[in-house]
Amino acid sequence: MVGMESNGIVKLLFIVNHRSGTGSLDWRLTIEQYYRESVHAAEVYELPEQCDINEIKQKIHASGAQRVIAVGGDGTLKLVASLLAGTGIPMGVIPAGSANGMAKELGIPTDAEAALQVATEGLVTRIDAIRVNGELCIHLSDIGFNAFIIKTFESMNRRGMWGYIKAAWHVLWRNRKMQVKIETDNHFVTREAAMIVLANASRYGTGAVINPEGKLNDGFFEIVVLKKIALGEIFKMMVSHRPYDPTKTEVFKTRSVTVQSKHKTHFQVDGEYLGKVHSLEAAIEPHALSIIVPVENN
Repeated sequence: MVGMESNGIVKLLFIVNHRSGTGSLDWRLTIEQYYRESVHAAEVYELPEQCDINEIKQKIHASGAQRVIAVGGDGTLKLVASLLAGTGIPMGVIPAGSANGMAKELGIPTDAEAALQVATEGLVTRIDAIRVNGELCIHLSDIGFNAFIIKTFESMNRRGMWGYIKAAWHVLWRNRKMQVKIETDNHFVTREAAMIVLANASRYGTGAVINPEGKLNDGFFEIVVLKKIALGEIFKMMVSHRPYDPTKTEVFKTRSVTVQSKHKTHFQVDGEYLGKVHSLEAAIEPHALSIIVPVENN
């Protein structure tokens, strides 16, 4: 863990996705007001409608920022993390999306001023990432049920948690099980499954603890195989956090995995829907990203 920069003054670049979440808060104004009387320097870059990766990368370099803060949902975090991984520049998180799964994982407060304080004064630590089909995943990736929900959610007008619940209800009756082969470091199994999760973290933005043993910095990730969407298992994820029924949910710890599906199935990484795939190739990238966390969490 490391604290603030040696001279106590921090240059921050905020990368804001104003299309995330409900869009009810003017983040540029909020950020500028917060730092108006501060010794720290803050710059705001709002993502354009058509994001150009090279333009964002150039902006990060030109800013000279010591900390780069992603303001948005998990998809925004994924974008910024992919540009910062391996650079040593710490990434901060301001939860401004519909679910904010990674922010919840890190204990980032939802209150704007409290989150800005963490971004400025929080500690820097390193976390692992998973490289999935060439995509960087810092939170959760999956195929099947949840990825189908995200696809459905993105096509709906309604945002926020109720929009997600509505999308889940639609998908519940349309999602079909996958026939898959899974090869990890130590296992080769064939399964029928409603959903398979590659979990670097422990929980979704809904609060569902999908991977109770998940740690962001242990050099491993977990494969969670949900054989069926069962109410009892969902209750454990959301409320009781009791051990899974192995006849319905299995967990494998690994550093790499290959998943092959008989039929193409829906695929998402960190809240971004990426179409349908026949297979997944994934491996852990230990300590790939520097990230800012609240002081009290350590």
